[in-house]
Amino acid sequence: MNDINNNKDEQKNRSTFAEKFANARLNSFPEKRVSWKELNQKKKEYKKYKQERLSKKFNKPQEKQIQSEEDVSLKVDEYSTISIAVPGTILDICQTRELKAYVVGQIARAASIFKVNEIIVYNEKNIENVEDEEEKMKLSKEGRGSALMIKILQYLECPQYLRKFFFPMHSDLHYVGLLNPLDSPHHLRADETSRFREGITVNMPVGSGKGSYVYVGLKKKVVIDKLLKPNTRVTIMLDPDNPNKKRLRGKAVSPVTPLKLENCYWGYQVRFAPSLNSVISRCPFKGGYDVTIGTSDAGQNYKEVSFSKYKHLLIVFGGVKGIESCLEGDETIAATDPKDIFNYYLNTCPSQGSRTIRTEEAILITLATLSDKFSRHEST
Repeated sequence: MNDINNNKDEQKNRSTFAEKFANARLNSFPEKRVSWKELNQKKKEYKKYKQERLSKKFNKPQEKQIQSEEDVSLKVDEYSTISIAVPGTILDICQTRELKAYVVGQIARAASIFKVNEIIVYNEKNIENVEDEEEKMKLSKEGRGSALMIKILQYLECPQYLRKFFFPMHSDLHYVGLLNPLDSPHHLRADETSRFREGITVNMPVGSGKGSYVYVGLKKKVVIDKLLKPNTRVTIMLDPDNPNKKRLRGKAVSPVTPLKLENCYWGYQVRFAPSLNSVISRCPFKGGYDVTIGTSDAGQNYKEVSFSKYKHLLIVFGGVKGIESCLEGDETIAATDPKDIFNYYLNTCPSQGSRTIRTEEAILITLATLSDKFSRHEST
């Protein structure tokens, strides 16, 4: 009995000692006693902070890519160009995001095949002069297709080795991996040799007045003669007579330089137009578009028309209801007939077997049909 009582007293003493030790430890570290609710809140705040930091990191290059147009002068007026205008609302009738991405991929492929230099995405209804806030909000929601189309078009045009710098992960780009690559001449692989390459300036220390380092998809970075801001997309012309084999050298040139010097197609530019009128009025080329074409099944048969030479050609495609619906939605255009705002109003598929032709199909048909009908002005 004495042994049993002694064991009970010993266990009691141990438990008492454990309680005193635990209390003393808690009292010595009062700042570490945090509730689960506060801990989860801190985790959420830290996660939000990381997402915002990551977003800023990837969004800065895209902003600086636009600023680079001033650093590297774009002299596109020295060469003839082809532009196409497409309404972003054609994506509204697509049932899934996968189908929307597929439609944009078809447009990008057609533009690359027929060497289109500019793709204009426009709204069918003009929201610039709308004063009613509810109506403006409604029209803005309808224009979400334009934003999606622009993002996917820019993504597909960008060389693969540069996409991680300019395009962070986003739900709009969820299905771009299923699309066929453009395989344009400027989408170069690491083992391919070319006089020109697309690159991004990196934030590496260089000597005073010695230019910048540019990553062009090769193992070695290129040193250029101009000092540009970091994370700027730029076209590089490599120096073939570089005596220093350990370091590649080149210089920054205009994106149209490969086209002018070697007649090499170098991708397309993407522009947004808030209305049909701004497609033509906000032309980035000096002197504007000298030849404009509207497409519709109500237009004139293209075989009956003789075409003139062009310096800057524009082909406009309508949405589900055609260009006529775009005129009704833009009050800034006084004309009521599409024939009055274009040099040519054509039907490029007069013997169609289907009641309707989808816009992405019309782009491919029109470019294929008219590619041999026009002749460019000679470059100056």
